[in-house]
Amino acid sequence: MKKLIVTIPAFNEEENIAEVIREIPRTIPGIDCVEVLVFDDGSTDRTCELARAAGAEHIRTHARNKGLAITFKESLWEALQLGADIIVNTDGDNHYDQSRIPELVAPILAGAADITIGSRKVAELEHMPFLNKHLNRIGSYVLTKWVGMPRMDVSTGYRGYSRTAAIQLGVYSLHTYVHTTLLSAQDLHLNILEVPIKARKVTRRSRLIKSIPSHLWKASVNIVRNVVLFRPLRFFGICSVVLFGVGAAAISRFLYFYFIDGGRGHVQSLILAGVLIILSFNSLMLGFLGSSMGWSRKISEEILFFIKKRELEQYTHDKVDHN
Repeated sequence: MKKLIVTIPAFNEEENIAEVIREIPRTIPGIDCVEVLVFDDGSTDRTCELARAAGAEHIRTHARNKGLAITFKESLWEALQLGADIIVNTDGDNHYDQSRIPELVAPILAGAADITIGSRKVAELEHMPFLNKHLNRIGSYVLTKWVGMPRMDVSTGYRGYSRTAAIQLGVYSLHTYVHTTLLSAQDLHLNILEVPIKARKVTRRSRLIKSIPSHLWKASVNIVRNVVLFRPLRFFGICSVVLFGVGAAAISRFLYFYFIDGGRGHVQSLILAGVLIILSFNSLMLGFLGSSMGWSRKISEEILFFIKKRELEQYTHDKVDHN
């Protein structure tokens, strides 16, 4: 029996939550059971009440707001405990088209993907503000280019996960989960497939983007941290090459003036070159150190995977015995 659970992290979504839940298809080819899990992140409105009235089978709550990344991580774990074979995550603001969930889960059912990405087709969204659209596109380009990932919409939260992928994924960021989970999936050699599903206009103000400068700063820091975490040798290697190049240019400058007039008054170029080349060497060593730590992280992730898998099996066994 194949069970699909649609998870909806929500915070003060009383205007949209019922519509989101009602749009979720309850009959999908290849799926025997479709259930909805709403994880309320400390809402102060009627989100839970309206979600229950709209047909959500499972509702979990935080006593206070903990943020989207933590809520998403706990939603995945709750869905796994409820016996989900496939999990689809969507937002509570009705930004995504829930009626197209069958398209999102089809590659997972066919065994062609471990994770599916509901691409918003950002370049074609006429209703998305100009700055938001192009910051999204730049962020996607930079992140995928730096880590060697195929171009895709890295910022969408509309995704499908196989049970195995959901158990394995790591959520390392508290700002947003969308980037780290993709990098974690790539690092785990999970198959990721993009499914074009055009997004809808959201009328309310974004909860994540309180101001463009603030979001740009947080997103940039988050991208750099993710690249350093998952691709340390590439990041520090590039820094090393740049520093060495500038240092070599400074040495060349000194040598030029040395042969012209004995180098008088240009010793500072030699000092700068020495400092930059030392920093270049240090940067390369940081890359190797980060790469070796990455192996330790992978071993820890494998151990955690087996622990979580066994805990879920034990939880299911105890639940059957109790019933």
